[in-house]
Amino acid sequence: MLKIVVACANGAGSSLMIKFKVEKIMKDLGVAATVHHCAIAEAKSIVPQYDVVVTALNFVKMFDFAKDKVHVIGVKNVLSEQEIKEKILESGVCGQ
Repeated sequence: MLKIVVACANGAGSSLMIKFKVEKIMKDLGVAATVHHCAIAEAKSIVPQYDVVVTALNFVKMFDFAKDKVHVIGVKNVLSEQEIKEKILESGVCGQ
């Protein structure tokens, strides 16, 4: 099972929206995944427990320390399910 953390500044607004989109995308792709959303500060401390981080592009650099162990996916439009799906597929985390 793929473990995904979705992070935004405060862990309430955009991360929750992205979480719902990621869950739908994973279901549509037939990939078993658990998705957790939280603030950047929390995500930075728990990222080693996850396979994937999904966040807005402006926060990607905050996860540079983990890029060798975790897939870090940055999205420009947090409301775009299409962009999120494309970025997930491009990352190769789904094996598709």
